[in-house]
Amino acid sequence: MRYVIIGAGAVGGTIGARLAEAGHEVVLVARGAQYAALASGGLRFRAPDGERVHRLPVVEGPDALGTLRADDVLVLTVKTQDSEAALDAWGPAPVAGGGTAAERLPVLCVQNGVEGRRIALRRFRRVYGVCVWLPSTFVEPGVVSAPGAPLTGILHLGRHPHGVDDTARRIAADLETAHFEAPVVPDVARWQYAKLLGNLANAVNALCGPVAGQDVWRLSERVRAEGESVLRAAGIPYASAREQQEARGDKVRWSDGGGGSSWQSLIRGTGTIETDHLNGEIVLLGRLHGVPTPLNELLQRLATTFARERRPAGSLPPAELLRAADEAEAQAQAQAQAGIAAPVPRGPSPR
Repeated sequence: MRYVIIGAGAVGGTIGARLAEAGHEVVLVARGAQYAALASGGLRFRAPDGERVHRLPVVEGPDALGTLRADDVLVLTVKTQDSEAALDAWGPAPVAGGGTAAERLPVLCVQNGVEGRRIALRRFRRVYGVCVWLPSTFVEPGVVSAPGAPLTGILHLGRHPHGVDDTARRIAADLETAHFEAPVVPDVARWQYAKLLGNLANAVNALCGPVAGQDVWRLSERVRAEGESVLRAAGIPYASAREQQEARGDKVRWSDGGGGSSWQSLIRGTGTIETDHLNGEIVLLGRLHGVPTPLNELLQRLATTFARERRPAGSLPPAELLRAADEAEAQAQAQAQAGIAAPVPRGPSPR
C-alpha cells in the first residue's frame, strides 16, 4: 500500500518518516512554507536514534498525483478544523479502475478529538479512527521531532463507527514495522474519548505554558472531572486510566518538556486552534445532556481568542486563569441553584 500523508506536520511527518524508513511507499501532502521546505530540502526527521533527511514525494493536493492508486491509504493528520477542506479536496480524486477516493479508498483520521471521523464519514465510505499517542513537534518548516522511545508512538485503530477488517490489520502490520505499536480494536471510539479527556488540558498548557505550577495542574484535573461527568451523562464509554496505563506501560518514553499540539498552534501563529473540537466537544455534549461545563467553556473561549488574535503562547498569568475558573464555577453553581441556565463565562481579557 502507498500512504498519502495529508498534513505533513508533526504527527504526519513522523508517521511518514517512520513508514518510509521501514520501506513503505509514502507521499507527503503539505502547504505553504512546509511544502516549500519539503520540496527543496526534504524532511529532516529527529528521533532518539538520530537525525536524517528523507527526500520523499511531496504534493500540495491530489491533482499533482493524477489518478490515485487502488491501494492508496489516505492518512488525515491535519488539525480537525482543517478536515473539511482537506477531505473536500481529496474525496473527488479519481482512482484507477473507476470511482473516486471517497467511494473506494480508506481514510485514517489520525487526529485528536472525535469530530474528524464524523466529518470524514459524511464524505468517505471507508473511515478508520485512530487514537494518537505520539509525542512529536513541528520544529520549523521541513523539520519534525519525535522524542519517543523505544517506540515512537502507539496508535490504536479500528473501523468507524465500529469494527475491524483486513484493511485495518494490514495498516497496523505496516505501522508495527515502523517503530509503532498499532492495536486493532473494534471499539476505537473508547480510546479516542479517553484521549479526549487527556487533551482537555491542552488549552491550559497553551494559555499558561507547559510549566505553570501545582495550582494550574489541579485546575487541569477539575477540567477533566467536568469532562468525565459529561461523558457519563451522555452514556459514552471510555478507556479507564488503568486500562490506558496497562496498554502503554513504558513503551513510549520521552524527556522533552515542550508544549502539546495546542501550544504549538499558538507558537506558530496559525490563527486557528483545535480547542473547539476538544473542550468544545465537552461543551456540546454538556449542552445536549444538561450538564454545566463552565471550565471547558472558559478554556474554549480563551484559547480560540488567543489563536484568532495571535496572542503569545503561555502569556496568560496562571493566577488570572485560576481566578476566572473559580468565578465561572461559582457562577454556574449559582445559576443552577436558581434553576436557570448559566451564561457563557467571560474570564480575563487576553493581553
